Amino acid sequence: MKSKKRFTFNFFLLSHVPKVAYISIFLAALLLWWYSTINQDFALDLLSELIGIAFLMLILDVLLVKSKTKRWKIVRDDVDYLISRNVNRLRDGICTRFFSFQPEIKLEDDDRLTEDSIRQQRGIFLDKLANTEIPKLTNMLNAQEAFSETSYEYLNEKANDIWDIINMKYSEYLEPELVSLLIQLHTQIKDACSHIRQYRKSERFVNDKEHYMDTGLLGLSKCLSKIITILNTLKEEGYSRQAIMFEDEAAN
Repeated sequence: MKSKKRFTFNFFLLSHVPKVAYISIFLAALLLWWYSTINQDFALDLLSELIGIAFLMLILDVLLVKSKTKRWKIVRDDVDYLISRNVNRLRDGICTRFFSFQPEIKLEDDDRLTEDSIRQQRGIFLDKLANTEIPKLTNMLNAQEAFSETSYEYLNEKANDIWDIINMKYSEYLEPELVSLLIQLHTQIKDACSHIRQYRKSERFVNDKEHYMDTGLLGLSKCLSKIITILNTLKEEGYSRQAIMFEDEAAN
């Protein structure tokens, strides 16, 4: 699996001290340095005190940050796996439920080769979908399955799974770029649910069914296009894993 650009442990991201405090100390030091030309002894005394306070604050902050990152490393692999599994399941669900993806399976291959082949075929299929224009993507959509109640429930469940990750205890340690992608993914999935509901209004308002079907179909196609793009980005960053089936995979 491709290595992730995920966690760089940005000091200021995990710091307990607001960045404005460091900026204020720096500006005060500059001001005292300038004032030393007027009253050197007084300014230098204050400057030395300020430097001592800043140094002590920095040391304590570094120790606290190290303690936080050490605790985070204990669960990092588990959180990685949780995100990757959700992304992988969603990639599979989008292909199968909404676009009737059916991989070619060679019976002579063993289980590992078969799984690798399916993942490769699915990746190529999703890359193709991501580069497909909306009108063509709409024609590829399996409307009967896509606008079913089961598909609505499926997407709603996946959106809630993503939201749980965003709001979990350790989300503050995730890279902001990753959190942003997960929020975008959650939002697009929820919007897709809304478009499914819009489409299904055609069953209730028969006289205006064409309007509800057209707007629902177009809206869902646009959302799925954005969802696929986000999923592909997450996969490129290493966030897509199948369930652990072999011993060596558990060690990765």
